[in-house]
Amino acid sequence: MGIATQIAQLLLSLLLLVLVHELGHFFAARAFKTRVDKFYLFFNPWRSILRAKRIDKKWRLSWFSPAPPKDWEKNPEDTEWGVGWLPLGGYCKIAGMIDESMDTEAMKRPPQPWEYRSKAAWQRLIIITGGVIVNFIAALVIYSMILYTWGREYIPISNATYGYDYCQTARNSGFADGDVILAVNGKIPETLGDAVEQILYSDGKPVTLFRAGDTLQITLPADFSQQLLASDDLKIFARERVPFVVKEVMRSSPAAAAQLQSGDSIVGVNGTFIPFFAQLSDSLLKYKNQPLQLNFYRNGELLSQEVTPSENGKLGVALRTPLSYFKTKKLEYAFLESIPAGVVLGTETLVSYVKQFKIIFTKEGAKSLGGFGAIGSLFDKTWNWPHFWSMTAFLSIMLAFLNILPIPAFDGGHMMFIIYEMVSGRKPSDKFLERSQMVGLAIIIMLFLFANGNDIMRWLGR
Repeated sequence: MGIATQIAQLLLSLLLLVLVHELGHFFAARAFKTRVDKFYLFFNPWRSILRAKRIDKKWRLSWFSPAPPKDWEKNPEDTEWGVGWLPLGGYCKIAGMIDESMDTEAMKRPPQPWEYRSKAAWQRLIIITGGVIVNFIAALVIYSMILYTWGREYIPISNATYGYDYCQTARNSGFADGDVILAVNGKIPETLGDAVEQILYSDGKPVTLFRAGDTLQITLPADFSQQLLASDDLKIFARERVPFVVKEVMRSSPAAAAQLQSGDSIVGVNGTFIPFFAQLSDSLLKYKNQPLQLNFYRNGELLSQEVTPSENGKLGVALRTPLSYFKTKKLEYAFLESIPAGVVLGTETLVSYVKQFKIIFTKEGAKSLGGFGAIGSLFDKTWNWPHFWSMTAFLSIMLAFLNILPIPAFDGGHMMFIIYEMVSGRKPSDKFLERSQMVGLAIIIMLFLFANGNDIMRWLGR
C-alpha cells in the first residue's frame, strides 16, 4: 500500500502541475487572440481516451477515437480538449507554432492573423512564458495556503537534545553520532535542513559542533558534497537521535508475535544497553531470522522478551515521530500574513534549488539524477496532505525552472530564440526552428531515459 500511495500522490501532483502549466500557455495565447488547436491532459499517440469540442455551440464528445470526427474541422477556431492515455505530461497545441507536435504541414501555408507566428515578438514571449509564470505563481499560492491552514512546525537544532545520527560519509569526514551542528562557515542554522543546505555549499569550510559537552570545529573535505552524491547519502545526511518507542504494532509481525505493545520503549538487545533508534536498528540487522532477547521498558518496568526479526531485520512496528520528544517551534499565520510568508518561502525554495542545480553538472551529480521513481519516493507512504501539497509546490517550482532552461523544445528554448529576434531584429527561419525542435526533443528523450535508467539501476542495486 505504501508504494501505491506514493504512485497515486505522484500522479495527482503531476496531473495538477501539467494542467496548471498548459493553462498558463492557453490563457496567454487566447489573450492575444491566438488560436489553440488542442489542449490535452496526457499524451495521445495513436488514440485518445476522450476528445471534446464545441460544434455549432454544442459540446460533442468522442471516446477512444484515433482521430477527431471529420465534421469537427468546420469549427477550427474552437479548441479540441482531450485526455490521452500516456501519463507523461500534456500539451497545448498553439496554431502556427513549431512545437512537440512537429506539425510542419501547417507551416507551409502563409501565416494567418490568428496564428502564433503572426504575433509580435513580445506577445509570443508572453505566450511562451505563460506556463512557467503560472507554475511559479501556483507554488506561491500553495505555500501560502499551507502556512495559513497548517502553519509551520519544526524542531530547532538547539532543541534536538540527543543530537543527530549521521550517515557514513559524514562520519568519515569528522562528524560523530550525537553531534549538534552549531554553525557552518560562521552561519548559525535554525533547522537541520538549513544546516544541510549550508554544508552543501561550504565544501572545505569549518563546521562548529557540540559534542559530549565540548565545542569543536571540523573542516569538511573540498569535495564533500560530491562524496555525499556518490554514496547516495545526501537523502539521509542526518536525523534526530530518538529513543525506540513503539507507536503501533503491525499485524502478523515479529513484534505482534512477541506481544509488544504501543508505548514500549526498547532499550537493548541480549542485555546490551542501546538507547537510540538508529543503533538499535543496526543491531537488529545482525539478527535476521534469528531469535534474540529484546529489552524494553513497559510502564516503568524493565522487561525482556524473545523476538525473531524478519529477513530484513525489522520488528514490524511504527515509531513515535521526533516531534513527540522535542520542543518544537510552531509558526501560525493569519490569511493576510500567509501570503507574503508564502512568497518568501517559495522564493527561498527556488533560490535553494538553483544553487543545488549546479551539482548536476558533475560526474556524481549526473549519477544522482532521478526520474519518476526518485520523484515518487519524495512523497510519504501514507497520505499526508500537508506533505503532499508541500511536494506539489516544490515540483511546481522545479518544473518552472527546468522549463526556462535554454534547451530547444523547452519553453526556455523558444524564449531564447524570441529574445535573439528582439535583440537582433532577425527572426530565425521556420526550417531552423523545426531542426532545433528535433534536436531539443532528442535531448529531452535522452535525459528522460538517463534519469529513469538511474532509477532502475539504483533499484537493481538494492
